Amino acid sequence: MSPKGLFESQMAMYTSYHRDPRNRATHFVGIPAIVFSLLVVLALYRFPIAGFDVSAALIVAIAVLLLWISLDVAIGLAMVLLMVPSLLLADWLALNAAPSTVWSVFAVFFIGGWILQLWGHVYEGRRPALISNLFQALIGPMFLVAEVFFALGWKRALKQRIDELMLERYPQYAEAPSHRARRQEAG
Repeated sequence: MSPKGLFESQMAMYTSYHRDPRNRATHFVGIPAIVFSLLVVLALYRFPIAGFDVSAALIVAIAVLLLWISLDVAIGLAMVLLMVPSLLLADWLALNAAPSTVWSVFAVFFIGGWILQLWGHVYEGRRPALISNLFQALIGPMFLVAEVFFALGWKRALKQRIDELMLERYPQYAEAPSHRARRQEAG
């Protein structure tokens, strides 16, 4: 499967788990919090590479960003723009704060991010997508950026393809749970 096909397929699956707007809203806070928490803790671990002090956060970020760019160039490059400030802040924190402070920041953002996401899935009435497919953990941040692109009217063909695949593969999740409930109450 091509990177484009893989991205469309994974986005269709992710979309099927995120139909309720309240669930999506919690993810717009929860996912960035979790990503930042991971960068913070990974920034504690540093390695000398070619005369530079390189953090594990930078190494992981480069690998993930290259994956995201390979899946969709425009969305991947937008991810770079979002990741760089987070990475710089995480690095600054790891270099200037006590390790106990860094671990506390990690815990607050990581646990808080997961609480928000799980709260969103209560609205959705479904477990998180990554329980079915761990690759979905890497798709989540791209989903958020794609949602912003779609809201701005960008990448319409991609949105249409994702929606088509979602309806084809997951027709039972075509409608948000909140909409289904309202229809049943009226019914």
